[in-house]
Amino acid sequence: MDRYFAENLNPAFGYFYTVKGTLVRQQTPYQTLEIIETEEFGKVMLLDRITQVVEKNDWLYHEPMVHPALTAHPDPKRVCVIGGGDGGVMREVLKHGPERAIQCDLDKAVMDACEAHLPEINQGVFRHPAVACVIGDGRQYIEETDETFDVVIMDMTDPFGPSRRLYTREFYAAVKQTLRGEDGLFVMHCESPISRPLTYQQILKTLDGVWAHQTIFYVYVQMYATLWAVVVNGDTDAVATITADEIERRLAARGIDGLQVYSPATHHSMQVGFPYIDAIRAGARDVRPVTDADDGFDDAIDVNGPDRRLRITVV
Repeated sequence: MDRYFAENLNPAFGYFYTVKGTLVRQQTPYQTLEIIETEEFGKVMLLDRITQVVEKNDWLYHEPMVHPALTAHPDPKRVCVIGGGDGGVMREVLKHGPERAIQCDLDKAVMDACEAHLPEINQGVFRHPAVACVIGDGRQYIEETDETFDVVIMDMTDPFGPSRRLYTREFYAAVKQTLRGEDGLFVMHCESPISRPLTYQQILKTLDGVWAHQTIFYVYVQMYATLWAVVVNGDTDAVATITADEIERRLAARGIDGLQVYSPATHHSMQVGFPYIDAIRAGARDVRPVTDADDGFDDAIDVNGPDRRLRITVV
């Protein structure tokens, strides 16, 4: 009989894929870490039984998380990545040639396992001379660091458990204090407007007012089985208005080629939402922001615990 891994995206909707075997299963101080072999995705990393990254087509997620912001920034010399312990985001960051890049992750076990078992994704980036690894809480690091950055990228798990305090307005305000000059940018995923529309709206509402401009990029991410959204925040509209010609010039000047998702054309096409997605986005005006005092989300997000596991019946 085939072995299936099934995951809920919300209480009424989910997906599955077949599993060939398990490479890693361990309980870290923070979460359950697994790396499995699958037919569809190759190797897959799970945290608390939730798909985080896969070997096949990981660039569907990692390229939009990095290149729109770093290409729109005129000179991204200093970059900070919060989370992203698989190394995929940092791999893309290094293509822009930063002088210094901070990789801050709570769980060293995740970084070690991915370095050992997912070299196709991280390509040894944690040992790159421009990269400094910080093991610890991302919020504490941002609130206490004296360093400043051109771009901060938050590549976190869903907003519950250890990540919860990194989705509040107070944290975003702290991030803004670390940005250098008016060109500074903050990037994060804002979940799926399809499978978690309230979470998507609440993230946008929470960011509103911290930065003057939010530019959203939409992409179908196969490993998450739905349309996904990435938001780039800044105090200028450079991310939205940079021309395709300027993007082409900057990518060439930085020696970046061979990208699979991002290009001068897709920089702008990914910003175009379907009309019904735009209507969901407009609804962000009417939802509650997330704060330290009220840090819950209105969608059911924590839906993959042992008592909530999606069951597949083969008939």
